[in-house]
Amino acid sequence: MTPHVIEPDPQAGAAVKAADRAHVFHSWSAQGLIDPLAVAGAEGSYFWDYDGNRYLDFTSGLVYTNIGYQHPKVVAAIQEQAGKLATFAPAFAVDVRSEAARLIAERTPGDLDKIFFTNGGAEAVENAVRMARLHTGRTKVLSAYRSYHGATSTAINLTGDPRRWPSDTASAGVVHFWAPFLYRSPFYSTTEAEECQRALQHLEDTIAFEGPATIAAIILETVPGTAGIMTPPPGYLAGVREICDKYDIVFVLDEVMAGFGRTGKWFAAEHFDVVPDLMTFAKGVNSGYVPLGGVAISEKIAATFDKRPYPGGLTYSGHPLACAAAVATINVMADEKVVENAAHIGETVLGPGLRELAERHPSVGEVRGMGVFWALELVKNRETREPLVPYNAAGEAAAPMAALGAAAKKNGLWPFINMNRTHAVPACNVSEAEAKEGLAALDAALSVADEYTA
Repeated sequence: MTPHVIEPDPQAGAAVKAADRAHVFHSWSAQGLIDPLAVAGAEGSYFWDYDGNRYLDFTSGLVYTNIGYQHPKVVAAIQEQAGKLATFAPAFAVDVRSEAARLIAERTPGDLDKIFFTNGGAEAVENAVRMARLHTGRTKVLSAYRSYHGATSTAINLTGDPRRWPSDTASAGVVHFWAPFLYRSPFYSTTEAEECQRALQHLEDTIAFEGPATIAAIILETVPGTAGIMTPPPGYLAGVREICDKYDIVFVLDEVMAGFGRTGKWFAAEHFDVVPDLMTFAKGVNSGYVPLGGVAISEKIAATFDKRPYPGGLTYSGHPLACAAAVATINVMADEKVVENAAHIGETVLGPGLRELAERHPSVGEVRGMGVFWALELVKNRETREPLVPYNAAGEAAAPMAALGAAAKKNGLWPFINMNRTHAVPACNVSEAEAKEGLAALDAALSVADEYTA
């Protein structure tokens, strides 16, 4: 891809910003306290503003531009589909919809061969839970505290992070539990083996006290995303699978963020040799070029609805433009070995590079991740592991992380920051040179974070 020539146009940028502030209501924000950057364009791993500032995007949008911005083959596929059949109702068989489903089913683990399309990840979670409840005739769903599953009604109640609190009705049939996280173990574990065993025992105890016959499903992010990229210890997901089988509970893996190459495999479940009953996806399925998500459904769950209508659907389910983008994206990822590149970058550049930064910066408490899915846990003190900022910090309490973010942007890096962490989540087709550029900018930014350590 030929580098784009940036032509600064501050006047146009001011007009875009003014219109945004006048009419756009932003998500997750106090509207009067935000100052959104006016974006002029994007290409590959970079985007730029109207003042000519260019940023290496270490957020992949919201961890979804797995093939970067403006990939010409995907853009062309959308344009071609728009000229052929721009939209059509979901009750019909449409070639590009069928092909997208086939390509996804080819890559999902086990017998997850039926695909229900949604417009995004939250709707995928909503429908996966509905399927589980209808399949089992039970109501409760268990999910982890450190998790994010979306902002629709059921998905936000399943979510474990503070974004749930304002919308938590305490009547959605959700029970939260502690998933493994050795660095901040709730089980006082000292090894991954201990953390795995104790977390599984905690989960089974929770099931026992809630009543196994009341629980429809357990939902987990295969590798939690926004909550901190805590890779589960060996044996944990397999243990959850065994527990679900023991009590006839539906096992749902949320791969909305971890799927489609992010961890160096098509789906993160492949790392752990586990097959869920339902798997949700979105984001990387077409790099967000047109909204698309879905549920991959096992033969057992699908059979429930062979003679019984499934009571759910969406007007834009399997939208032709979105499916055309998915077909093109999956083919690009296969042809250009994007998944293999993600694994290579993680093993040879990001993993070693981030660990080297941790050795030199006292603000880094832990490095964890795989593929192009990494988190740096930032602390005030490595011995006590006190977070650099308090849990759910805002305003002045969050100043150290704000300073880190400002320093990164000053050095041309757009960072992913959440609570006391910065995540390194570039496009799956990021080059070695781009990854090293990002590490250099992070190095400078972490020097600012170091000033807040004790």
